[in-house]
Amino acid sequence: MGTLNLSRVSKELHRRRQHGQGMTEYIIIVALIAIAAIGVYSFFGQTVRQQTAGMAKELSGQSASGQISGAKSAADGAASDAGQKKGMGDYSSGGAAAGGTP
Repeated sequence: MGTLNLSRVSKELHRRRQHGQGMTEYIIIVALIAIAAIGVYSFFGQTVRQQTAGMAKELSGQSASGQISGAKSAADGAASDAGQKKGMGDYSSGGAAAGGTP
């Protein structure tokens, strides 16, 4: 009878381990998606902000030529950065996305 209870406890521990493994895999996937999103936003963030500001001005009836030219220059800067070979050591908190130099 003691063996039967031990078997039940073993099965319960196995289920808990599987649940923990699934949760760990989920956390890793969410972390990778977050890292990718941060990278995309840092690369295109300035362009998106300029375009959003331009749309807001146009909707209010004002000219958005300054925001349009700002979005174009930000996109041109992103295009020139895309052609450069960079490693992980080239990125910092004050990088090109924040307006500084890497």
